[in-house]
Amino acid sequence: MHAISFIQDLAVIMLVAGVVTVLFHRFKQPVVLGYIAAGFIIGPHTPPFGLIHDEDTIKTLAELGVIFLMFCLGLEFSLRKLFKVGATAFVAAFLEIMLMIWIGYEIGQYFGWSTMDSLFLGAILAISSTTIIVKALNDLKMKNQRFAQLIFGVLIVEDILGIGIIALLSGIAVSGTVSSGDVFSTVGKLSLFMIVALVVGILLVPRLLAYVAKFESNEMLLITVLGLCFGFCLLVVKLEYSMVLGAFLIGAIMAESKQLAKIEHLIEPIRDLFSAIFFVAIGLLIDPQILLAYAWPIAVITVAVVLGKMLSCGLGAFIAGNDGKTSLRVGMGLSQIGEFSFIIAALGMTLQVTSDFLYPVAVAVSAITTLLTPYLIRAADPLSHTLGAIMPTRVARVFGLYGEWLRSIQPQGQGALLASMIRKILLQVGVNLALVVAIFFCGAYFAERIGDYFSEWVSQVGQQKAWIWGASLLLSLPFLIAAYRKLKALSMLLAEMSVKPEMAGRHTARVRRVIAEVIPLLSLVVIFLLIALLSASMLPTHEWLLVIVIVASVVAAVLWRWFIRVHSRMQIALLETLGNHQEPSEH
Repeated sequence: MHAISFIQDLAVIMLVAGVVTVLFHRFKQPVVLGYIAAGFIIGPHTPPFGLIHDEDTIKTLAELGVIFLMFCLGLEFSLRKLFKVGATAFVAAFLEIMLMIWIGYEIGQYFGWSTMDSLFLGAILAISSTTIIVKALNDLKMKNQRFAQLIFGVLIVEDILGIGIIALLSGIAVSGTVSSGDVFSTVGKLSLFMIVALVVGILLVPRLLAYVAKFESNEMLLITVLGLCFGFCLLVVKLEYSMVLGAFLIGAIMAESKQLAKIEHLIEPIRDLFSAIFFVAIGLLIDPQILLAYAWPIAVITVAVVLGKMLSCGLGAFIAGNDGKTSLRVGMGLSQIGEFSFIIAALGMTLQVTSDFLYPVAVAVSAITTLLTPYLIRAADPLSHTLGAIMPTRVARVFGLYGEWLRSIQPQGQGALLASMIRKILLQVGVNLALVVAIFFCGAYFAERIGDYFSEWVSQVGQQKAWIWGASLLLSLPFLIAAYRKLKALSMLLAEMSVKPEMAGRHTARVRRVIAEVIPLLSLVVIFLLIALLSASMLPTHEWLLVIVIVASVVAAVLWRWFIRVHSRMQIALLETLGNHQEPSEH
């Protein structure tokens, strides 16, 4: 009977959703709102009776919808896009998220809601809707305009920061408190995990997909993609992170594959099916009585979303050096909330830390702001002209001078080249150190299990720790050597720039040589102290530590060139993978 009830529920969902979405399409409204309306119509709160019998199964399918939504969001993500968006996206996204979290929290406190409700409300208001914005810009045929490209950049950064927000909220919900130390620890671990997952994933996954694609079987490729998606989500859950993070990351990794277009084509119908169920499930939770009871908060929050995002995103875009018209169009284009907000609201319900009214309130605000989005984008140009006409001449001149000043302080010619080189070196050092730290973290995490496995051969706990720590150090040697070489190159560059012949005279070469040698060595000392701190739980005794360091030094000296070759091959493979995939022309 359970199977019959499930089929009946699925039939009702699809039939009603199909009819409602057709109507919404005819009236040129977003299909997402049609799904939510369909869920509301068939939900338990709509008289005369509820049409859904097995809500638990529907919720499970809705969770699959979340996974596929985030997976496809990851497929649209690209590391090259992230590097190209520049300061505008980072400044606007960061300013928007900070301001909207604060506004949401203060609104919740104003209405007397609990601290967790207020905090989750702030997070719900922080992230704009990628789906709605892309749909609106497509319908308005504005997708290729400059402000639209800036909006896409802000959305990319928002998605990354949104993943961090989810991780932080999960930690706060479990502990019940938040401290600066916990925030830094959570963000640090999350950043480390994301870097390592992306680097290792980009090295392995695209090659696996390329191998499967050789068989020219869409079925095999689809099964492999789904297996990798669910498997990685399971791994992330085992590491006590959200499935949302896992789905997004594996999508971002597959975005670097040559088979991206085929993967998107294969996964699209599955995504549409389960995301439809997800949005219908959102509609099921809408209670008209709650909406009526919270009509005033909904109105206040809607106004706060529109005005707050216009101000924060517009100001962020302007601070980053864009003109007033472009900044206003960016701000008005991002003035809504959507799928990410639903995921955050669902997280609060799953963790049982938010009240029942918060989800319907978020849905109502999302629906209203979604309907307003096309009109806001259209109104940006007339509003900018109106503001330009009424703005005092002195204020306009100040704004113009600010833009000129920003352009003047940007490095030009050789300075820009040097700045680019320094950024690349620091990025490479950061990635290598992240991999080193990850190796020691893995060693510490599995130390007890590895110790139990080797207890037959090595009985003393101190010796077990020595072997595990020593093995971690040996595995880290290629990355440590690479970091040392990059730091030495950076030191030589800085020495050339800072030590001038007119200052040091005939000692110029000697001083430069000293700087080039001292900075990398001091950096290595700091790195080793950091490693010792992070791996304190499996750090061996001083005697064993001295022996391990001596052995590692000898191994590094003997196999120096081999380690360099191994690392170079990995770096070349990574760069080749990143360079294989071509950007879609519209982006």
